[in-house]
Amino acid sequence: MRADVTLEWGGETLTLLPERAVWWAAEKTLFIADPHFGKASVFRFAGIPVPETSHDEDLERLSHLLTMTGAQRLVILGDFLHGKTGRNEAMFATLAAWRQRHAETEMVLVEGNHDRHAGALPEDLRIPCVQGPWCLGPFHCRHEPQEDTDAHVLAGHIHPAFRLSDRMGASLRAPCFHFSARVGILPAFGSFTGTHGMRLEPNDRVFLVGPDSVIEVSPTLAKR
Repeated sequence: MRADVTLEWGGETLTLLPERAVWWAAEKTLFIADPHFGKASVFRFAGIPVPETSHDEDLERLSHLLTMTGAQRLVILGDFLHGKTGRNEAMFATLAAWRQRHAETEMVLVEGNHDRHAGALPEDLRIPCVQGPWCLGPFHCRHEPQEDTDAHVLAGHIHPAFRLSDRMGASLRAPCFHFSARVGILPAFGSFTGTHGMRLEPNDRVFLVGPDSVIEVSPTLAKR
């Protein structure tokens, strides 16, 4: 059974989705971070035989989200592309066909560190790239998490994850949403990405992501 989590944060209601996205229903806006399209091509360029199917699956997952929510705006919190050597005609043709399926959806990319190295997106994708912080209502959209004194920040970059362990030594590591009082960090949307364990501060909130559910856990149970 599917289980989303609703979070009151920054004076707004956000829904944390198991597809590793945040839905802001009041503004019909969907947030994702770090899809890293083209990463498989970067590996193949380096002589490592990695299939491209993970990116196709990510695009289908994103299409499902856009259709399910009826989003009018998609905000990508950085690292849409992975690297310069991942740029190729086949990948951009796939992205262009996907973009055409969602031609009516406004899309914005907040530039990430990988985007800077990968180079500009083709104009036919109609995904303008902006510098962070990009302001949207009470939120400052960034790639790298950085606290702002006058806004709540939504960011990516870290690829956050936490490990839960029981007394018998069994453990589970999963991607997560990580929210402090003023900074919310999304898990990496891309399925072909690593994760990074995070150090918790008092009053942080952690939401583990499973295949069909998002579950809040006590920080006292989470290990790096």
